[in-house]
Amino acid sequence: MTKAMLQSDIQSLPLIARGKVRDMYAVGDDKLLIVTTDRISAFDVILQDPIPGKGKVLTELTNFWLNKLSDLMPNHSTGIDPADVVNSSEVNQVRGRAVVVKRLQPVLVEAVVRGYISGSGWNDYKATGQVCGVSLPEGLLQSQRLATPIFTPAAKAEVGEHDENISYTEMRVRIGGKLADEIRDAALEIYKQAYDYAATKGLIIADTKFEFGLDNNGVLHLMDEVLTPDSSRFWANSDYIVGDNPPSFDKQYLRDWLLSQPWDKTHPAPRLPQEVIDKTADKYQQALHCLAGDNND
Repeated sequence: MTKAMLQSDIQSLPLIARGKVRDMYAVGDDKLLIVTTDRISAFDVILQDPIPGKGKVLTELTNFWLNKLSDLMPNHSTGIDPADVVNSSEVNQVRGRAVVVKRLQPVLVEAVVRGYISGSGWNDYKATGQVCGVSLPEGLLQSQRLATPIFTPAAKAEVGEHDENISYTEMRVRIGGKLADEIRDAALEIYKQAYDYAATKGLIIADTKFEFGLDNNGVLHLMDEVLTPDSSRFWANSDYIVGDNPPSFDKQYLRDWLLSQPWDKTHPAPRLPQEVIDKTADKYQQALHCLAGDNND
């Protein structure tokens, strides 16, 4: 198995920031190099143990979806080979796990679309009958498909902090009604097209989150990661049962293991056993194989 990358070290470009998973470098004034590492976080804590190959899976899946959905709206892709913007000694750090993207002004709201009631949405519904201010019919069961997908935004938080679920009304107040409407409509349409495609591959996209940015002309772009196991809840159709919580192709296995440990969800997290690392890596590979074919190394 390929050695995992916990952190990139690109010296030929200025470092802009390190997120939970991605390291960002400046490429001139108008582009960024985004390196997707193998870091993994749970409960907003970055774990000490990376998941080998995870960054390449996220990069390949995002590129797959951006290409597939390119007719819907502009996205951050430039088509520039990351190997062309770093020193030759650094090519191995970017191969298969980095992209050169347009430098956009991020909209600081995550566009969450839910087609099924699960996760935090299920917990909110049980308590209030609503999800992020959206009232839902009585009597829904866990993991039940909603009659119509709902848009439930979240305000982005700093690294290490929890994103804050907000109502659509609050989103309109924060960023303006016209932009909020454009993001909502784009997110719902992207989800619909992706959902229909995934269904042909035997997968259900239960929910997902998108991020958007504006260029210098105010044109909305799809950016960051798109429809990956880190940003979406994927279920195998063969495992889906209404009223149950199906296994997902993401880090839920790892989260479940952490929940079984005596840990207060603050840094540092427990070190991961090799079995947990291997099984988590396998979940990511399965998602890539199902959706995009087994084109990775």
